[in-house]
Amino acid sequence: MLNAQYQFKLVEAGCDEVGRGCIAGPVVAAVVILPTNYKNKFIIDSKKISQKKRIELEQEIIDNAISWSISEVSNNKIDEINILNASILAMHRAIDKLKVRPEFIIVDGNKFKPYNNISHECIIKGDNKFQNIAAASILAKNYRDNLMKNLSIKYNKYSWESNFGYPTKKHRDSIKKYGTTKYHRKSFKLL
Repeated sequence: MLNAQYQFKLVEAGCDEVGRGCIAGPVVAAVVILPTNYKNKFIIDSKKISQKKRIELEQEIIDNAISWSISEVSNNKIDEINILNASILAMHRAIDKLKVRPEFIIVDGNKFKPYNNISHECIIKGDNKFQNIAAASILAKNYRDNLMKNLSIKYNKYSWESNFGYPTKKHRDSIKKYGTTKYHRKSFKLL
């Protein structure tokens, strides 16, 4: 089972993003504040859980979280400010939307910009170590996967319902054949 959180003296928020490596769609961040005594052995890194289990866990997380939120930054903004800055912006926007202000933030990865003078810690592979980051990864992944599935209804030539905007061979072959959409990240290597 993952550790509940990094420290226990302050109200801690776990933050993660999804979609950095995609060539289409937004980058999405989620932030979750869980009760310090909350434990769920099934809440682990979203990449290691089936879609069905992630959907079940989403409601469990929402029902038990002290506060949670999700935010996104569009592909156009990604092209404007780069993917790292867009990922951090998405996290900041998600934190902005929390109903409870955190006193400490832990972030999956190794890069973050200070947020409103709240102390933070970057943790490489944090979604494999801390339950609150893993919970954020589950919410962010479910949200982004659903968004890309909905976009794939109109843009059905790109298989976003299965590749979710990641640069698969099939996705790149579709770009070669049909060109790009308004959701493609023009600053990324598309072909």
